[in-house]
Amino acid sequence: MTALPSSPLAIRGIEVPPFLYGTAWKEEATEELVALALRSGFRGIDTANQRKHYFEAAVGDAIRKSGIDRSALFIQTKFTFRAGQDSRLPYDPAKDIATQVQQSFESSLAHLQTTTLDSYVLHGPSVRRGLAADDWSAWRAMEQLAQAGRTRLLGVSNVSLEQLALLHRSATVKPAFVQNRCYASTGWDRDVRAFCREHAIVYQGFSLLTANAREVDSKALGTIAERLGRTRAQIVFRFALQLGMLPLTGTTSEAHQREDLACTDFELSDDDVRVVERLG
Repeated sequence: MTALPSSPLAIRGIEVPPFLYGTAWKEEATEELVALALRSGFRGIDTANQRKHYFEAAVGDAIRKSGIDRSALFIQTKFTFRAGQDSRLPYDPAKDIATQVQQSFESSLAHLQTTTLDSYVLHGPSVRRGLAADDWSAWRAMEQLAQAGRTRLLGVSNVSLEQLALLHRSATVKPAFVQNRCYASTGWDRDVRAFCREHAIVYQGFSLLTANAREVDSKALGTIAERLGRTRAQIVFRFALQLGMLPLTGTTSEAHQREDLACTDFELSDDDVRVVERLG
């Protein structure tokens, strides 16, 4: 039976909270909602220097005003290629990719009002298959930041198994995280998770509820929730934890934030885990 991850995870000697609060799609409500998440008990925050979908500076304001010591927080942000941005760029698009990474990183430090990051993530490869020269330029620039101690860990998001294997094979600083949208229909990203387990990479799952509305609403999952006296969302997040995932939630409800965090204080049976795993 999987141990309860109610305490921080130890990832390459670095403590990481067992649950992250995601800040995408919150726009002008970002500062208020991040502040609420911190008051509810979240100590891991995920964002990106991509104004199209994130408001990174508002995340930084919420962290500063919270009064929580920086050492108690896990802050993760991302570098996003030009194709994933709108006109509000955090770098000069005329510069080479390595310079864009450096400029975006410095901008993130200013937004988040910190001198170092806990995790810096490539927001996704620039191509759908394989890895292009720009991807390697970005990763090598990120490696330099890690080697200089400016970020403690590196990660990659929105990545296929093929791309992850290519990156891991040739990276000097191996990715500590993979952050993917997690679909029940693919066995909850079974193949990528298996690669992560084999290579000591932590899988961060996002959209666990929104990408799996049919499964979350299923009778089988509801039966488990009713028997355990838990919400359907808690069952999904507890399941994710027992699979070894680091889940993200972006809920805007204080009640749901607290409920989500409470998924660390109960356990699913092996049979329950099998039922949820097969829902897709």
